Amino acid sequence: MSSNNAAIVDIAQTASQFNSSIVLQADNKYIDVKSILGLFTTLVSSQSYELHVHGTDAEEAKKAMSEVFAKHGLKFTVVAE
Repeated sequence: MSSNNAAIVDIAQTASQFNSSIVLQADNKYIDVKSILGLFTTLVSSQSYELHVHGTDAEEAKKAMSEVFAKHGLKFTVVAE
C-alpha cells in the first residue's frame, strides 16, 4: 500500500503544477487528479485508466502525467480530444 500512497502523492503533486484540467476516468467515475482524496478512493494498480487533459498547458501536462503514471507502473491511455 505504501507504494500506492507514493504514486497518489506523486500524481497529485505533478498535476498541481499545471493550469490544465486533468481528469482520470476509471470505469464510470471521473476524478480530478489534483485531489489526493479522489485518488485514494480510486487508484488501484491493477486497473486501466484514461486521462483527459484540457487547457492552455495541456501538451506539457500530458507528457508529465504520462511519465508519472509510467513511473508507478499504472496502466493508462491519454484520450485525444
